[in-house]
Amino acid sequence: MASPDSPAARRGASERVAARVTIASLSVAVVLAAVKISVGLAANSVALLSDGFESTGDVLTSGLVLLGLWIAAKPPDEDHPYGHGRFETLTGLAIGVLLAIAGTGIALRAFEQRNDRHVPAPYALWPLAASVGVKLAMASLKFRAGRRSGSSALAADAWNDMMDVLSGAIALTAVALAISSGGAWIAADSWGGVAVGIIVILIAVRVARETTLHLMDTMPDARQMDAIRRAAMRVGGARGIEKCFARKTGLRYHVDLHLEVDPELSVRASHEIATQVKHTIKADLDWVADVLVHVEPHPPDTIKPDGESSDRHSAGGNRGPDGDRR
Repeated sequence: MASPDSPAARRGASERVAARVTIASLSVAVVLAAVKISVGLAANSVALLSDGFESTGDVLTSGLVLLGLWIAAKPPDEDHPYGHGRFETLTGLAIGVLLAIAGTGIALRAFEQRNDRHVPAPYALWPLAASVGVKLAMASLKFRAGRRSGSSALAADAWNDMMDVLSGAIALTAVALAISSGGAWIAADSWGGVAVGIIVILIAVRVARETTLHLMDTMPDARQMDAIRRAAMRVGGARGIEKCFARKTGLRYHVDLHLEVDPELSVRASHEIATQVKHTIKADLDWVADVLVHVEPHPPDTIKPDGESSDRHSAGGNRGPDGDRR
């Protein structure tokens, strides 16, 4: 049984928290969608109805996130040696596409009703005000859970909630203008619905871009790569790092590392150092799923007489295709 402080235990705990947050988000989205659509119809508010339809989309996106987390948590098998994490990234991309479709539909529907002369009822303001507060709290929870679990889909859903806060605030302002202007700004209600749709489209573009970068095996940021190198160089016998690459597969990263060791060591001794490097990186960095270590001979001219490697190589830079160190 894994220790409570082990990387596996920490990863499992963060993934369970992510799943609970997603379930809570799904429940909240169902309630908000039902309230906003029913009150929007009763109060003749296009902006409130648009925000309600947007909340209906949140029900679907939260469901997709939950499905993605469930499948991504499955262990590797013969057909999926790197695990099932890519499905979680694909879920984030699907959320982006669905948001773009939903935003377009919301904007077009609101634009078609721009000449509607119905003044919204004052009670249309309350669901919008409540939605802004609830969505702000949910976005904060999802951002924290997304960072801990490394979930692209949950982070995408958090950005969706932040846009809900903005769209809700715009809808609230539009409805308030339509009610308080005595008919002079009655079209503000419809234009508020159009603004809600445009905001949804913008966040869809952001979500789709981020998940596409993960699917293209974009490297982690420099801080994360430095953390990998530092962990590797703490192992005795590690002389330098020739290359270090990482790619995200779902919730965590897979690392390919070319480790330089003393060329006079036996194969067994080199293998033991490589194994220690792998375990050290995984123990130090819970966002790393696995490490593939390639052993390389450390250049003889950089090994000092006392057996220590030079600072130039122990810093662990990458080499380019031509073999020159970067």
